[in-house]
Amino acid sequence: MATTEQATDLVPGKVNGATAGKEFDASLTKGDVFTSRDVDAFEVPSFKDEIWRFTPLKRLRGLHDGKGVEVTGSVGLTVADNDGNPVDGVSVENVTTDDPRIGEAGEPRDRVQAQAFTSTDTATIVTVAKERELETPVVVKMTGPGEDKVAFAHTQIRVERFARAIVVLDQVGSGTIGENVEFIVEDGGYLEVITVQDWEDDAAHLAGHHLKVGRDARVRYTAASFGGELIRVSADGHFTAPGGEIEMFGLYFADDGQHIEHRLLVDHDTPNCRSNIMYKGALQGDKASKLPDAHAVWVGDVLIRAAATGTDTYELNRNLILTDGARADSIPNLEIETGEIEGAGHASATGRFDDDQLFYFQARGIPEDVARRLVVRGFFGEVIAKISVKDVRERLAEYVEDELALVGV
Repeated sequence: MATTEQATDLVPGKVNGATAGKEFDASLTKGDVFTSRDVDAFEVPSFKDEIWRFTPLKRLRGLHDGKGVEVTGSVGLTVADNDGNPVDGVSVENVTTDDPRIGEAGEPRDRVQAQAFTSTDTATIVTVAKERELETPVVVKMTGPGEDKVAFAHTQIRVERFARAIVVLDQVGSGTIGENVEFIVEDGGYLEVITVQDWEDDAAHLAGHHLKVGRDARVRYTAASFGGELIRVSADGHFTAPGGEIEMFGLYFADDGQHIEHRLLVDHDTPNCRSNIMYKGALQGDKASKLPDAHAVWVGDVLIRAAATGTDTYELNRNLILTDGARADSIPNLEIETGEIEGAGHASATGRFDDDQLFYFQARGIPEDVARRLVVRGFFGEVIAKISVKDVRERLAEYVEDELALVGV
């Protein structure tokens, strides 16, 4: 990953809006984007920047341009099991952001991530001890700072060698939140992490998620986005040794006036690693409303470098448009520098209800409204079934039902 010093003779601004150089290097890949903890090393984003072209900048409340970043609140953070008790084998530390462990999974890749990094002096490190196999999920609950308040946070989840854990990152409340979250899985470890963005309607949440996967380690990452006025989650993953595996799943439901954006990058720079990505979203708007259209953005980047022989990867995105007044942008990208791979592919589709499916149900005596619900349940069910935590599965299924009730489906 390029650092500020390494990029001084380039113009990463052509790639991700940074200003640390003079001469553009056309050989730069998606994985070579400029990184820095210095906010001023990045240009103020504009719609001309590829990584910001879908984001409604006027709705970011100054997080991107330095005009609205005064910290006026704080997030609440608790780490416990489902019953609110400490989890044996898990330690929680509050450290300063100059702790050498902070930034290990990845440095800020855009101006907002840098702003979040420099706007907080403390970070929380949650560590699962070596060779521990947790029997209960660890719930990391974050509560927003409150309506009209701004807060920043930095959290790191570490799974040490040969440990196994399930972590639920549950985000609720109101306010404007910028954050960075690191997920580090050491050699032989396993982490299933479910991030749930269940914000109140007024919330704006911009996050950078960074995944680092060791030798023969595995990460199953699921992002579920339902609440909030604006959600933008940028997640990047990379491997440190052969045998690693990253699975990334997601589901989102955008209503009238909501903007939900997921940007992914899996950087295959190591031989014999595997990645699998599947995100599904539904959208429902109101053509007569004065609010902006319901808008979902999914950008999936997979980079296979020349050294990453034996790579096996696939990415898929599906969007279901339930009403007028909704828009989905879906962009899968594959960048391949070697032909010595096991496989690589991508797929993307956006559309309305499948008339053949509805006809199939109705031909068997099922009313149209019930048929529509069954189609949507099945659409999301493939992703929800990937989650091993029963309570979370049921909670997400209820979200889907509540959203469908709003539009009368």
